[in-house]
This record gives sequence, structure tokens and C-alpha cells, in this order.
Amino acid sequence: MNPIALTMGDPAGIGGELTLRAWIARRRCGPCFVALDDPGRLAALATRLQLEAPVREVQQPEQAASAFPEALPVLPVRLASPPRPGTPDAANAQAVIGSIERATRLAAQGEVAAVVTNPINKAALYHAGFAYPGHTEFLAALTGATGQQVMMLASPELRVVPVTVHASLRNSLAMLSTELILSTARTVAAALRADFGLTRPRLAMAGLNPHAGEQGALGDEETTIIAPAIAALRAEGEDVSGPWPPDTMFTATARGRYDVAICMYHDQGLIPLKTLDMNHGVNVTLGLPIVRTSPDHGTAFDIAGTGRADPSSLIAALELAAGIAARRG
Repeated sequence: MNPIALTMGDPAGIGGELTLRAWIARRRCGPCFVALDDPGRLAALATRLQLEAPVREVQQPEQAASAFPEALPVLPVRLASPPRPGTPDAANAQAVIGSIERATRLAAQGEVAAVVTNPINKAALYHAGFAYPGHTEFLAALTGATGQQVMMLASPELRVVPVTVHASLRNSLAMLSTELILSTARTVAAALRADFGLTRPRLAMAGLNPHAGEQGALGDEETTIIAPAIAALRAEGEDVSGPWPPDTMFTATARGRYDVAICMYHDQGLIPLKTLDMNHGVNVTLGLPIVRTSPDHGTAFDIAGTGRADPSSLIAALELAAGIAARRG
């Protein structure tokens, strides 16, 4: 299998340390990946953190496999300014964006098996013309899949998909519709079959209101918006349950009854997943023509450069990306 492309992320965050530590942990057993980053900054960071992680600049992704057991292979993306841990610099925004663009292009051309993205700081990118709410929307635009993208957070404990994502709670409620739930659930069901190997995925639909509306006493969205989507999906042959009361659907017993929880807004799904397994959660973008995953955390500017970054989520993202790519292959 071709290597995985690992993007730079914000150079002032923990992405560089995660990249180095992931290579140290997986250099012998894989999956093989190539970093799209500034080789000088990674080498300097390894020295500062006293990590035994030699860096080797490569010019093509196919050179990564031979280098990987002995050194971290890096396709160079040069920074405009030396990064300072914890202090994002707009001067480096174009390099961050360029790393994502190149990785996506390589994946679309089949030169890499998947894209794994290190965390970015969107505010620092806006100065360079970045006009997207996050990685998910940017990757959809780059691959011509705008409107088809769906964000899934996956861990060994739980998979969740928010129907509305990067929007305020007020706007999320206004955006929610039967059609949006349907399109999201269809993408999720197809991805669980193709990318996760589940022949008949079980979808659990969360309610929106306390106690899933209490038969309309606490809100009628379950009846007017969510239930019609469930009925349509069942008519299509999907295994869908719900709407579940959101306060009880994430217990250990309840989680055993479904393969993914489809939630109505961002925090309804992400809070339980991150509470259950923050270290091994992975962000997966469904509905793209390429494979993309990411660690389920941010830039962690508060600990950048201290040597305390935990690579567990990035390693999980690399392993999941490799697994999905193998299934698609």
C-alpha cells in the first residue's frame, strides 16, 4: 500500500511533536507515512525535545517506504517564519494550507493511500484567505464533494455523527431538517459498509429535546423532523432505531445496541465520545473520494514545545486511515 500523507498542522501547536512520536512508535510496524512539513523545523524540534527521530527529506511519496524504518520521511513544505511554540503566526498560514492542498492532491492522484491531518488553528489561517469552518469543509471543496461531507468521530468505545456541525446551537436548530438527517444517515450507512466492513450497520438516531420530547410535551421535533427520516430510512432497508433520549443512549448497555449514534448537533455527540475515550478518538470525513482522518483534539498551544504531547489519537488516526484505505483497495 502507498504511504499515508500526514499534514503539518499549525507549526506552533503540538502537531510536529505528534508526528515525531508517531514515527518513533510505528517505525517498525507501520503504517508507513510521509510528513508534508518543514524538515528543518522537525529536525530542530526532535533535538529540542531529545527525541531519537532522524528526519530524511524525500522528493516523491514512493521514496517514503524505504526511508521509514530508519528515518521520518518528509516531503518539504517550507515555513516562512521560524515557529514559536504556543504562538500561531499568520506568516506560516500559507504553508499550513499548502500542506493540506498537496496531501489532498496526492491522494486524489493515488500517490498516497490516505490523508491524515494534524490540528490547525483556523483563526491564524484566515489572514491567508482561508474561508472554511474547518478541515472537513476545506477537503470537501478540494475534492469536489462540497455538500456530501459528513464528520464522524470514532473510537473503540463509540462512533458518533453530528447532523449539524460547525454552527452555533441556535443556527444548528434552524438548520435541522428531515432532508439533512436523511442525507447524513445515507452517507453514514454507505461508509460503514464500504469503509468499516459492516454488512448491516445499526444506526441509532438521537432525539433533540430532553427525554426525546416526552411525546411532544418537551418539543415536537422528534415527531415532525426526526421520525419521518427514520421511517424513510427503514423503508429503504436500513436498520435504524430511535429517536433515543439523548441522556441515556450513551450508557454502556445502550451502546451495545448500535454501531453509530447520529446526533442532532455537534456537542450532543462529541461530549460523550471525548468523555469516554479522548486519547483514541479519531475524526473521519465520510463522503469524500479520498480517505481522510485526523486526531480528535486541537493544537494544544498550552503544552506545545513542552514534550508532553500524547500521540495516541494521531496513531489511531493513522491506523484507521490505513484500514479504510485497505478496504477500499
